[in-house]
Amino acid sequence: MNTKPRKVMIIGAGNVGTAAAWALLNQNICEELVLVDLNKTRAEAHCQDLSDAAAYMPGMVTITQRDASDCADVDIAVITVSGGPLKPGQTRLDELTNTARIMKQLVPEMMANGFNGIFLIATNPCDIITWQVWQLSGLPRQQVIGTGVWLDTTRLRRTLAQALDIGPQSIDAFILGEHGDAQFPVWSHSSVYGSPVSDVWKRRTGTVLDTNAIAEKVRKLGFEIYAGKGCTEFGIAGTITEICRNIFTGSHRALAISCVLDGEYGKTGIAIGVPAVLAQSGVQQIIELQLAQEEQAKFDEAARIIQANIARLPQ
Repeated sequence: MNTKPRKVMIIGAGNVGTAAAWALLNQNICEELVLVDLNKTRAEAHCQDLSDAAAYMPGMVTITQRDASDCADVDIAVITVSGGPLKPGQTRLDELTNTARIMKQLVPEMMANGFNGIFLIATNPCDIITWQVWQLSGLPRQQVIGTGVWLDTTRLRRTLAQALDIGPQSIDAFILGEHGDAQFPVWSHSSVYGSPVSDVWKRRTGTVLDTNAIAEKVRKLGFEIYAGKGCTEFGIAGTITEICRNIFTGSHRALAISCVLDGEYGKTGIAIGVPAVLAQSGVQQIIELQLAQEEQAKFDEAARIIQANIARLPQ
């Protein structure tokens, strides 16, 4: 009988990190939560606050504050720390330099102190930082993943669900590519219980599905939330929790997350959002889809953008 407690370390106790801790606690994903932040007073206060909430939960969850170097017993290390907030007019790619500098210090320190779990990257630009963490860690590629386009996929399903008056769980539609401006919906593989989304849309609304408008609306959603409240936190917290759940349960469920490619989709030298099957060891397999010609062109462009920004990483 395996009685080892499941441990998740959250590095960065800001809006995203603390929202993720709250979601993980509420959904009973692990037995121990560890918060890491340069502001130890704030991190400890969050631990005490979350511990109060944990007292109402049906199971026992321990919430502690540590340094990132105290990580040898951690199963999943969630990186939410970033180099600072976006300024008006900036994109996620503008966060690269400052965030990459933090990774250059953080990841080698963790590896030197025995980390051998799974890195889950939620900070931006997600795909490039996922690649960087993989390079710095030396871990097998299945142990370094990013939240990627799973939140974007959820936004796509939510947008379609609201228009079609159907639960988003019944919609099999998803985003691929970069978690950023180069993301795109894969309409050629999108359906509602086997019926193409465009057909269901036409029957339900009496209009033709404007795929470009939907794609643009989904792409902008994160920025609209950010503009309205100064951050996005609850949606990405749900994404982190969903990925952790599927890892711990060994669900073998496929999610659209950022993975390091080694020949899949004809690409190497990048991490990018693709459907991947999750197991307790991390990525169990990457599913290669036969993309339509236009979709393949968009995937190639997303890969080009990611590769160009990987080249910008500080040496």
